[in-house]
Amino acid sequence: MDNNIEEIKYTLKKYGQEHLLNFYDTMEENKQKKLLEQIENIDFELIKSLYSNINKLQISDNDKIEPIDFIDKYKLNEKYKYYEDIGKKAIKAGKLACVTMAGGQGTRLGHNGPKGTFDIGLDSHKSLFELLCDYIKEQSKKYDVQIPWFIMTSNDNNNDTIEFFKKNKYFGYEKNIFFFKQGELPMIDTEGKILLGEDGLIKLAADGHGGVYESLVKSGMVEKMKQLGIEWVFIGGVDNCLVKMVDPVLMGIAIDKNVTAAGKSVVKANPHERVGAFCKKNGKPSVVEYSEITDEMAEATDENGELLYGESHILCNLFNISAIERMGSNPLPYHCAFKKATFKDKDGNIVKPTSPNAYKFEAFLFDAFGEVDDMAIFRVKREEEFAPVKNAEGVDSPETARELYNKFNKLV
Repeated sequence: MDNNIEEIKYTLKKYGQEHLLNFYDTMEENKQKKLLEQIENIDFELIKSLYSNINKLQISDNDKIEPIDFIDKYKLNEKYKYYEDIGKKAIKAGKLACVTMAGGQGTRLGHNGPKGTFDIGLDSHKSLFELLCDYIKEQSKKYDVQIPWFIMTSNDNNNDTIEFFKKNKYFGYEKNIFFFKQGELPMIDTEGKILLGEDGLIKLAADGHGGVYESLVKSGMVEKMKQLGIEWVFIGGVDNCLVKMVDPVLMGIAIDKNVTAAGKSVVKANPHERVGAFCKKNGKPSVVEYSEITDEMAEATDENGELLYGESHILCNLFNISAIERMGSNPLPYHCAFKKATFKDKDGNIVKPTSPNAYKFEAFLFDAFGEVDDMAIFRVKREEEFAPVKNAEGVDSPETARELYNKFNKLV
């Protein structure tokens, strides 16, 4: 690797990132090797482009945003059983796999460890991972099939997550659980300089849930799914303790409508709820984020007084495996977040900021929806399928999730 040091120095100088080697000479050999590997894996043109476009809005004036059609679960009537029967047949034939995105830590919840290991305070004291595993096992038994469960971790929590599953004997589902890691991108400061962490290595951050497609392809998990005969893949988040990963009606709709993607929605609690809303962008299915929608759009209603952009994207999506392959081969646009990040400055001092100081770049899962010609949106009830655990208290907290979980499962 040292043979490449001159080439690396040349690249760093070209992009104004020479500071990345400031502490190279004082590092242990294994760390030197790790740092050089990190640098060689950085797409500096991408970083340069991301920095230059930080203030660019994701929605341009030329984008045509329109409401999207949806199917209401509770207005299906006789069609409900029709779709359900189609989906049941596919599930029983072993055509479905589940993917849980679990790359986050439980920091915001005051939990030291992967978010999936968090106990929301049920009497059973089961973790989010165990609740999800119980559900998949129950559905596998119901349909007399072993439904494979793919769990996306991150570099930050991969080892801890796998150790947690080992310690708990994989909750009795070991042969059907597969782990893979999501990608990462360097964090940069307000001058466009890549940050070094406290350990002198590149400060990396997970590339967002939009990286799931590429990670599934690159890790070989899509190939594994094909070997298992999988045709449909449900992708959801680890922090929703009511997520219904195995839904024959959703599958039936997707198969009957001959679409390669379907998503669940719940009606927004209010026009300004901090969730993305399903829409059509330039004629293609999409999601407009709460941070990117105008007040006028957020508050617009139809003749019945319903919000035109009121179908919340709740990170519950079903894809044909061919769509995942296609979406995993094309890079998605990145969204920028301004965060607080502890770093090592050019003089070797550890800086712990009290306000945001660094940019993190994330791809959003729904930005790939434009790769499909059409998408089925399935409106479900919040109290039956959406109990996220995102905040320590208040809205979307362990308390609200616990209450919804207990009510749904009639434990109260």
